[in-house]
Amino acid sequence: MKILMLSSTFPYPPSRGGTQVRTFNLLKYLSQKHSVTLVTQRSPDVNDSEIDSLRSYVEELAIFSRPQESNQGTLAKLRRFSNFIIEGTPPSVLSIYSPEMQKWVDEFVAAGKCEAITCEHCVNEIYIRPQWQDKVKTLVNVHSSVYGTCRQQLETGTAEKPLRDRLNLPLLLRYEKRYCSKFSCIVATTEEDGKQLQEFNPNSQISVIPNGVDFSQFSYRSADPGGKQLIFVGAMDNFPNIDAVRFLTLEILPKVQERYPDTTLALVGARPVPEVQELSTRPGVKVTGRVPSMAEYLHQATVCVIPMRTGFGIKNKTLEAMAAGTPVVASDRGLEGLAVDGTGKALRALRANQVKEYVEAISRLFEDGQLRQMLSENGRSLIETEYTWEVQGQRYEEVLLGY
Repeated sequence: MKILMLSSTFPYPPSRGGTQVRTFNLLKYLSQKHSVTLVTQRSPDVNDSEIDSLRSYVEELAIFSRPQESNQGTLAKLRRFSNFIIEGTPPSVLSIYSPEMQKWVDEFVAAGKCEAITCEHCVNEIYIRPQWQDKVKTLVNVHSSVYGTCRQQLETGTAEKPLRDRLNLPLLLRYEKRYCSKFSCIVATTEEDGKQLQEFNPNSQISVIPNGVDFSQFSYRSADPGGKQLIFVGAMDNFPNIDAVRFLTLEILPKVQERYPDTTLALVGARPVPEVQELSTRPGVKVTGRVPSMAEYLHQATVCVIPMRTGFGIKNKTLEAMAAGTPVVASDRGLEGLAVDGTGKALRALRANQVKEYVEAISRLFEDGQLRQMLSENGRSLIETEYTWEVQGQRYEEVLLGY
């Protein structure tokens, strides 16, 4: 099959973030059996060696410069919001739209060079013409519903800018309904997100394909390190992660340290913003920035805490911690899409949503080595059987082929 993949995010190396991980690994699987052309954008932090490495995985690689948003003033923001109301496309999508990339895609499709087009993340939907459904299969890979996420943040009181988001909410609903109608099929990462997207268009073909783990990067730990070391992993410029690490550091950790004064917390991930960097002044807290191997830090940790309060979709950080064998304590959001507890299921993680619940769950794991080992083994087993990229790539291929 001749497949055209669109990704405004440069998907290499796959350690950069969740979008890169999912896009690269699905691309890697499809390219083993099909002719894949990737169209992507290069941001300033992408170097030539990374481009050369990515090129080896595809038949053709077309790269365009990522547009840089210039004016951040109040007038510019009002102009973007007015355009959102009138034209229906969010500023976050328009700000990285490339007319040059659109022209290239239009000509590629008009020349009949592809049988299927995939948009890797919903921001790429802007390049798809509705009429293309008549001649090629069009798929949008929705990492998480933007409307669902915005609504959830308002409902839980975690919205970064509540007034803006209340204004945006009905516009995002209109936007998501509109773009979903352009595609032959829609892929979501969890059942919850799939149901949200199905509501937009009951006739849409929805497939749920979660993420996977690359075991060459996340090997299973050789031993339980014991101790009282907590860890959180993830990109530290992502709002849901920023909210989670501040909640963990400022509200949960002090209560744990009251019981266990020697408790430490590593906040491991690239691009820590000032709100994250300042947490390193708290007792026992280390902010690492980008590290060569996330798995090494996970192997050194007693417990991985994932106190996500917002954000739809399956969480790579949860899958990767389980793959590494690190016992997990996480919220409903952090465990979305995963069967980790409940009647008839093996216990694979401890669930917590309130501060008291986190403190109790972490304390149980600090005190009980057998429980740590059980979660470690059960978590790894779950990933090995259901969350490999081989499994997810095969599912993605089946959607494209119409199985």
